[in-house]
Amino acid sequence: MYAVIKTGGKQYRVAKDDRLAVERLPAEPGTMIALSPVLMIGEAGKAPTVGTPVIDKAAVFAEVLEQGRGDKIIVFKKKRRQNYRRKNGHRQDLTMLKILEVSPTGEAPQFTPTPKKVKVAPKPAVEEDDGDVKPAKKAPAKKAPAKKATAKKAAAPKKAAAKKPAKTKSKE
Repeated sequence: MYAVIKTGGKQYRVAKDDRLAVERLPAEPGTMIALSPVLMIGEAGKAPTVGTPVIDKAAVFAEVLEQGRGDKIIVFKKKRRQNYRRKNGHRQDLTMLKILEVSPTGEAPQFTPTPKKVKVAPKPAVEEDDGDVKPAKKAPAKKAPAKKATAKKAAAPKKAAAKKPAKTKSKE
């Protein structure tokens, strides 16, 4: 089953387990939201149900995965021969969604948020000396080796002295 929904001024065709990025929605990651208006609902082998303009009671339920920002786009304006140029950048705020269910009756599904993958930083080693607990010492930073003279500089011949212009006889 699929549906066509409208959000953020755009229309999206969605089905169960789809992931999509829409314009920023006011919801926290891990929460379930209902997307409406639903403009159309279709099923394989059946004629789609089209709303006039929307389907009453229908809803699409989605889980908010994360709030983020899109890629940067460059906005460049120019008027030729007028010395007018403006360059701006823009990053759109986005919400990543995972579609849980397309419901023609508007009944909400059972919702359990997807577990988040948490990165655990390794704990620093602890040294004990006479009962005192101190954080471990960091390894000394590696120094870059000294630069050696390149073969071109070492083998470059010395320049010969500039020649003086030849003397010419002057007419007297």
